[in-house]
Amino acid sequence: MYDTAYAILIGRVLIGLIFVMSGINKIADPQGTQQYMVGMGITTATTFLYAGAVCLEVVGGLSLLLGVWAKWGAAALIVFMIPATLIFHTNFGDQNQTIHFLKNLAMIGGLLYVAVYGSGRFSIDGGASRVDQDVDSDTPSLKRVVHQ
Repeated sequence: MYDTAYAILIGRVLIGLIFVMSGINKIADPQGTQQYMVGMGITTATTFLYAGAVCLEVVGGLSLLLGVWAKWGAAALIVFMIPATLIFHTNFGDQNQTIHFLKNLAMIGGLLYVAVYGSGRFSIDGGASRVDQDVDSDTPSLKRVVHQ
């Protein structure tokens, strides 16, 4: 029998990994990232926006990887991804930018799933919401909540 909890775990980890790696890449080259931002027309507050992007990507990505506050992490990443996609990836004359635009739409779709349905059974969020049954009784000691 196929258990969807494993698919949810793998999907959540893969999308979280994208954001963590993106944040790490920005940390590794802050000047390059800020120069790219200026090249795309963002000429003010680049240091602030750079720091915000790094924080959102790393913290949001880790929330997905670990499944801790994953709904909030996914929602924050959606709010970040929409303007980032519209600012940086709308040159549809450039096939590479079109691919990035469509990739970002797919990522937003995955994030939307996590934001709505949660992080699944194999997560810190999922573990925190479950209560083990009392071993000496046929009834649970507390109401059991299961995340799918």
